[in-house]
Amino acid sequence: MKAQQELDRFEIRFSGLGGQGIITLGKIMGQGLALGHGYNVTQTQSYGPEARGGSSKCDLVISSKRISYPKAESLDLLVALSQEACNAYFPYLKKGGILVIESDLVKQPPTNQFLGLPFTALAKDKIGIAQAMNTVVLGALSCLLPFINQATMRKSLESVLPPKIRAVNTKAFNLGHRLAKKEWGEDAGEVWRVEEYGEID
Repeated sequence: MKAQQELDRFEIRFSGLGGQGIITLGKIMGQGLALGHGYNVTQTQSYGPEARGGSSKCDLVISSKRISYPKAESLDLLVALSQEACNAYFPYLKKGGILVIESDLVKQPPTNQFLGLPFTALAKDKIGIAQAMNTVVLGALSCLLPFINQATMRKSLESVLPPKIRAVNTKAFNLGHRLAKKEWGEDAGEVWRVEEYGEID
């Protein structure tokens, strides 16, 4: 079990296409961090011109202290689930920040320092529902981020889901956590920092 960590300010942007469940992903993680973990959290979101297929993003600001400004401007973590989103928002990732990509959809990452998994294919092939992709991402991030307790986040996820989809999403969450631990390493969030590898090109 991960010990509770003090956070001064940690900014996350989830980005991709409409229909990928990005807003839901941000809301569930934000709720889990606020109610389950006791952090202060703000959540903002925006859609592109089309609900499905257009651009979509959701930002979280997380802190142990009161949050003075609610919007994310200097990202600690960018989750890019489309090439367009990765191109658009990578410049907002701070030095030392972490880039997580959907490796089947982001074919040309702007840096060689990133963590990736084929989230959509995993949801479709292993869970049987492509729409569970966002829950696979949530599970992976629960492994990556040292201030998230896996069991607490999974309990928060289960508390907001209707009974008929609870089991499949719990399975997707566990899959994401397990594969992130296997592919990225349990301490990836601590060691995968740009400073360790030099400047981003």
